Amino acid sequence: MKKPKWVVAKEQAKKAAGAETVWLFGLHAVRDALENPAREKLRLIVTQNAADKLASAIATAGIEPEMSDPRRFSAPLDPQSVHQGAALEVKPLNWGRLEDVCLGEGTTPPRLVLLDRVTDPHNVGAILRSAEVFGAAAVIGTIHHSAPETGALAKTASGALERQPYLRIRNLADGMNKLRDMGYILLGLDGEADVELEQALEGRRDRPVALVLGAEGPGLRPKTKDTCDQLVKIPFAREFGSLNVSNAAAVALYAARG
Repeated sequence: MKKPKWVVAKEQAKKAAGAETVWLFGLHAVRDALENPAREKLRLIVTQNAADKLASAIATAGIEPEMSDPRRFSAPLDPQSVHQGAALEVKPLNWGRLEDVCLGEGTTPPRLVLLDRVTDPHNVGAILRSAEVFGAAAVIGTIHHSAPETGALAKTASGALERQPYLRIRNLADGMNKLRDMGYILLGLDGEADVELEQALEGRRDRPVALVLGAEGPGLRPKTKDTCDQLVKIPFAREFGSLNVSNAAAVALYAARG
């Protein structure tokens, strides 16, 4: 019996996802990936200078490096990549189910960052770094219209990609509703909101909180706004534009700390 087209498409997508690999580059990103036991490592290309600097991490990973001439670095990277003589081919990390990751550690009420169509890998990398610094349980985007795991994202994250859960789910609104069922307060950042973030958190800091941020320019989509429990803003001292999304995430995480 012939399989329906939607079944074939789903199987093909699953197979393609299983075959997907990522090239990480730069000494910091490569070192942290080498030292991460959860990261599946496939191929390491280094110059002699980088190999010397990464010697301990290479030994920890138990991977045999391929040596490359620094003048003709052989890894398949964008020519503009600042690779510092190190590139590592890996499988994307699998952090598991949203429901499990977002339970938190049980010591303090968890904080999350949800991203509505934030596609710039540099912004997402910076958000992951802030999320790690401020102890967020996870950063969550969508499978489509969100920055995937890339070398540029990993380099900007400065090692946080290996430690800070970055989940990409199929439908943001559905994920938000699941989080609400888990007890989360969903606060959408919107520069035109009437209530400031810290005001919205008064008397509620013992609750799990998800901070929802949109892309620069369009901001949160209407459906995302409607799914939030409340829209909030970060107050500004002067009438000058707004923060970019990665800076807004850092400020919001600091303000929302438990």
